[in-house]
Amino acid sequence: MTPLLYRALRVQPGELPALAWAFAYFFLLLCSYYILRPVRDALAVEVGAQALQWLFTATFVAMLALVPVFGWLCARLPRATLLPLVYGFFALNIFLFAFYMNAIVFFVWLSVFNLFAVSVFWSFMSDIFDTPQAARLYGAIAAGGSCGAIAGPLLAAFLSGTFQHSGLLLLAAALLALTIPCIAMLARWAKAHPRSGDTPPEAPLGGSILAGVRAALGSRFLLAICGYLLCYTALSTALYFQQVAIVKEAVPDMNERTRLFASVDLVVNSLTLVLQILAFSRLTAVLTPGWLLAVVPLISVVGFIWLGATPTLAALITFGVARRVGEFAVSKPAREALFTVVPREERYKAKNFIDTVVYRGGDAASGWVFGALGSAIAVAAAALSVAWTAIAFYLGARMKSWTRDDVRSSPSLQPGR
Repeated sequence: MTPLLYRALRVQPGELPALAWAFAYFFLLLCSYYILRPVRDALAVEVGAQALQWLFTATFVAMLALVPVFGWLCARLPRATLLPLVYGFFALNIFLFAFYMNAIVFFVWLSVFNLFAVSVFWSFMSDIFDTPQAARLYGAIAAGGSCGAIAGPLLAAFLSGTFQHSGLLLLAAALLALTIPCIAMLARWAKAHPRSGDTPPEAPLGGSILAGVRAALGSRFLLAICGYLLCYTALSTALYFQQVAIVKEAVPDMNERTRLFASVDLVVNSLTLVLQILAFSRLTAVLTPGWLLAVVPLISVVGFIWLGATPTLAALITFGVARRVGEFAVSKPAREALFTVVPREERYKAKNFIDTVVYRGGDAASGWVFGALGSAIAVAAAALSVAWTAIAFYLGARMKSWTRDDVRSSPSLQPGR
């Protein structure tokens, strides 16, 4: 079975243990999150679309407060201490929510947790795998998240009729705590297989707490990633506004909404898993990064035009499923691979700033903009999708391909360019 596994996953000798631990790490992380997600979405429908702008703004403010704290910790703590501290803190938060739940606070907290915890995961992956390894392994690693994202909604849908929300939260906290042993095993593997030219992983990153902000704003390559992510989050917000309005009218019962959201998550993550395992590593062998990054923007152009013409639950679900499958199976692994070519400090600090403050800043700004557009949301979103497609091909042109030689020879990827 082992030779077959190596061929199917395009794994090279010595990489299989790291791939297995990374798979388990992402499985546990997203299983925990996807148990919590239907609870949040059901509560959000109760809160109503009129409050979403304020919720997105509150999330953005929380991100602004968290980024300097994370930068300070990165500068002073080694990786082996930093990551367990982050996940232990979030697991404790979930445990406390199980005994005291406030819908608004939980919505904001989960929106922060989702981005922050996943960003730290991919920072760690880009820190231990180089660009050619990312092209071969990121699809299989992302499949671990998809398996967790399948298991999470299944557990939420199955247990929601038996347990209260507090029971689901306690289960999610336990699963998240189990990521810490996975981190320890990956750190051990990385110590035995260090990336060439990197600072020792046992040492803190050093630098200032705002180094990531300066790096993100001082590099054309990182600024383009910021633009790509802003388009993604703005259009996600536009779709979320329409989801709240359509689902509230079509599905009046809260328990039915929870089951609907859990079922959609199950379909999305099942399709994503198949594509991640069977398609991503092979697509990187035949397609440039630009085309992989452009998958979701192109889907969004068509989808928002369709949703604007036919604002029904069926159109919403079909477009939402296609968009999320394309994001998780193709565009997101390709986007995360972009960070394998930047210096180590930027993999944590700049990436965290982009994935949290830039992301939620886009949420906050687009929440107010799309909230004021009313029925014109779909038209504006389709136009923005065209600009998003252009940014995708710009980033792809800078990256050129997935080979180490092409990455090193591209002057646009050097620091400060």
